[in-house]
This record gives sequence, structure tokens and C-alpha cells, in this order.
Amino acid sequence: MNVDSVNSPNSAANKSSESSSTPATVDYNQFLQLLIAQMKNQDPTSPTDMSQYMSQFAQLSAVEQAMQTNAKLDTLLSSSALAQAESLVGRTVSFTSSEGEDIKGKIMSVRIIQGGAVATLENGVDVQLGPGITIS
Repeated sequence: MNVDSVNSPNSAANKSSESSSTPATVDYNQFLQLLIAQMKNQDPTSPTDMSQYMSQFAQLSAVEQAMQTNAKLDTLLSSSALAQAESLVGRTVSFTSSEGEDIKGKIMSVRIIQGGAVATLENGVDVQLGPGITIS
């Protein structure tokens, strides 16, 4: 079965400008577009291979479920990070700065950033929470 292109007409021009050494990968949307195009082009009254059609349908369902699971896990991780950050406010943090100075202070606020959390101390110093930080 031949499947026509599922990309825009300009996609051939875009692909010719890409490096030929980059590996060919398919993201979620491209995968779904390809499966839908294959399903649309199959004759439902006489499919060439019913097991292949059902396998493709199962793959589509599995990908959708995986995307929903990832979205829910992201929400759960964000909620957990916020709950942990809330529990740090009012506690004392101590660490050694990059200049070798011992710093100690009370945590006034915590903000979540990409890759972790940053605590703001009562003296205005921002501290990236991670290894080498003592909280009491």
C-alpha cells in the first residue's frame, strides 16, 4: 500500500536543507499522522492484513495513553516539588559559597525552577538547593 506524504508541501524543501548525518526520528505527532494516514488509506472491507491494522490501532492507543500518563506524572512531580518547597520556608540553611565563605540564614521563600529549587534567605541571598546544602 502506498501512502502519500502526511507533511506540508514545503516539507521536502525543509528536509533538503537539513544535514544528512542527523538520524531519522519520528516524534509523537508525526507518528500519529502516519498511522492515521495508513488507516485512512486502507480499504475497511478488504484490508490486506487485519492483524497489521489491529496492531497499528493498538500502537496508536498505547501512544495516546503514554502521553496522558506523562502529563499526569508531570503534574504530580510539580505538586510534590511545591509541597517540599513549602516545608522549607522558615527553616535554616547553611552552606559554603563558591568564595569559601560559610553562609547561614533563614529561608524566607522557595521557588521552583527548571532542574530544582532556589531558596531566598532573609538576607536576600539566593541558594540553589542541592548537594552541599544543610537544612535544619
